[in-house]
Formats: sequence, structure tokens, C-alpha cells
Amino acid sequence: MEEFMASRMFRLKAESAFVILQKAKMLEREGYDVIHFEIGEPDFDTPEHIKEAAAKALKEGYTHYTPSPGILELREAISEYLEEEFKVEYGPDEIIATPGGKAAIFYALATVVEEGDEVIIPDPAFPAYESVIRFLNAKPVFVRLKEENDFRMIPEDVEAKVTDKTKAVVINSPHNPCGSVLTRGDVEGLAEIALRHNLVLITDDVYHKIIYDGFEHESVVSIPEVRDRVLLLNSLSKTYAMTGWRIGYIAADRRFIERMVVLQNNLVSCLPAFVQKATVAALRGPQDFVKKMVDEYRRRRDVIVDGLNRIRGFKCKKPLGAFYVFPNVKGVGMDERELVEYLLREAKVATLHGSAFGPGGEGYLRFSYATSVDLIKTGLERIKVAVEKLQEAG
Repeated sequence: MEEFMASRMFRLKAESAFVILQKAKMLEREGYDVIHFEIGEPDFDTPEHIKEAAAKALKEGYTHYTPSPGILELREAISEYLEEEFKVEYGPDEIIATPGGKAAIFYALATVVEEGDEVIIPDPAFPAYESVIRFLNAKPVFVRLKEENDFRMIPEDVEAKVTDKTKAVVINSPHNPCGSVLTRGDVEGLAEIALRHNLVLITDDVYHKIIYDGFEHESVVSIPEVRDRVLLLNSLSKTYAMTGWRIGYIAADRRFIERMVVLQNNLVSCLPAFVQKATVAALRGPQDFVKKMVDEYRRRRDVIVDGLNRIRGFKCKKPLGAFYVFPNVKGVGMDERELVEYLLREAKVATLHGSAFGPGGEGYLRFSYATSVDLIKTGLERIKVAVEKLQEAG
């Protein structure tokens, strides 16, 4: 049947996290107890006031079509939120609500990138960036995030990759999978590069509230000189534990948004009305849940970093944001893909190989610590035993 399929469909890749998840689920169906570090999903429940707003909206008949960019009330709420959190002003006509963060990534890249263009992305990075760029028959250009630079996207490294075919730069901070956080100097340097070389900046700020140790989120969108060439991507999934609600948004110059509205109109018409009403409640309602969640993530981060550094062959930096650690496992003496399979089989612990996020991830694993401290401790002990067994055998 492949002869009947468009070649672009083979340029898309499935996320490895879901492949590992399915393998872990198979073990669970066989009766094994598996500890999950592979999926980047909050283990907290969506706050009650958000669920109640959705239920109320359903009862009130919010079950019909809405405007393609989102109901005005939602876009106004997003506008207020961006002014509060990012200190930037976007009117409702400069905002589109999207069916999740991944859709936002697709919309942004599809709106900006032509066939044959080059797009600079971090390496390692969230896999959807590379996948969508290749789907559009453009070329991803990787900027290696170096461990010695705390896995930050250094402007000088980015500029070294710019060519006459470069169209855009994708920025992600706090970063998945490394948990790194860009400094003010970093984002100012990236803005200068965009101005110097006439580039678009696509900034994925989905983890902007999950940040630790007194650091503040710095986004390139806050630099006025580049506002008209920045596409800000965000989502409710991580901040409000709403992964299953599939709600995200893009803020950008009105001319970008107009084209994305047409794209969304052709693809899904609009987002579910009751989800949009719930999102208004999330953005305008009490925010204490977010602080409590981040405080708990910080506690878990400290436990998992300390524990991983006690395992022979593991070396783990302390991340400043998101809920991932990205330990260097080169000292274990096993290819990281093989190590993931070994830990799943031997320790019944599901992790993710770093190369799932690009060639720069070779020799690393990604752990999501969006799980309880007790499970983190149990998983670490299992890994320690399995790695010691491996080293004794070697």
C-alpha cells in the first residue's frame, strides 16, 4: 500500500515515549509492576474549579461550533494572562486557541516555513520540531546543547548555523528534555541574531511556570524590537495538568494569526466550546495550585538528581525548569537505547533514550519526575541494583 501514500507521511515520526509506554503497558498486563519515568505528563489532577467550569458549560449548552480562533472571552483571557506573565500586550485578534501544544507547533511552522527552508532547532529537542519541519520538506539544522553550558541554547552556536536558507529559529525554555533555562543574555542574543539575519523566532514556552531556585522565565517575546517576528507558543497541559483537554494557543502578529485561523478552519473548524470555557476558568481563576505543584516538583527534582548521582556510571546535572532530568549515562558502558531496554526488562523501570530527542542526546537518558517521591525512590533503587548487576557481569 505504500505506493499509494504520499511521501510526506513517511517523514513524520512517532514519539519514542509512546513506544516505550506501550512496551511498559504490555509488561503490566503480564502482571509486572512498572515504574514510569518515560512520559512527560503531570501526575496531578486538573483543579476542581476548571472541571466544574467545563461541566457547567456543558449543562448550559456549550456544545456547538465556535469561531475558529476561539471564543472572544478565551482570547481576552489569554491576552490578560500574557500581559501578567510575560509583560507583553497581544490583542484578541493576535491570538489563536489551538488543539494542544503540538498543533501550535504545526501551525507555527506550517505558516512560516517553505519547502527547502532551513530551521534551526535545539539538539536535543522535543521531537515534534524535527518531525514537522521534515514533513514540510524543509531542513532541520541542529544546534548542540552542551552539558558544560548547562544545555542552554547559546547565541554564538546558533549564529554559526545561519545560512542564506535559514528562515526561523525554534526556542524552548524551560527545555524538554534537558530542563535547562535560558538567561536574559541568551534571549537578547537570539533576538539580535534574528534582526541581523532577518529570521522568525518560534518560542515554545509551555513550561514557563515550572521553574526553580529563584530563577525567572525569560522569553524572547518580551524584547520589543522582535515582537513582529516572534510566534509565542504555549499550552495549558503542563501548567494546569490539562494534557487530555488538548488546549494550547499562539500569540503573534495579526497577519500570522489570520493565516493560522484559515488553517484551523480547514482542519478542525474550532475547539470544543466547553473546553474553551474551562480554559477561561483556568487562566482567570485561583493560581495557588500551580505554586503547590511546582513546589512538589522541586522536591522531586532534588530527590531524583541526588539518587541518580549515586548510581555508578550516571552523572546528572540539576535542572532549573520543567520536570525532566537528563543524566549522562556514558559511564555505564552500554548504548543508551540498549540501556533503556535493559532497565525496562531487568528493573521494570521505563525511561527514555536521549537520542529520541536528536543526535545530541546520544549517551543520555531522560527521566520525567512527574511521579511521587516514593515511586522515584523505588525506581532509583531498582536501577541501582540492575546497573550493579550489569557491571558485575561485565
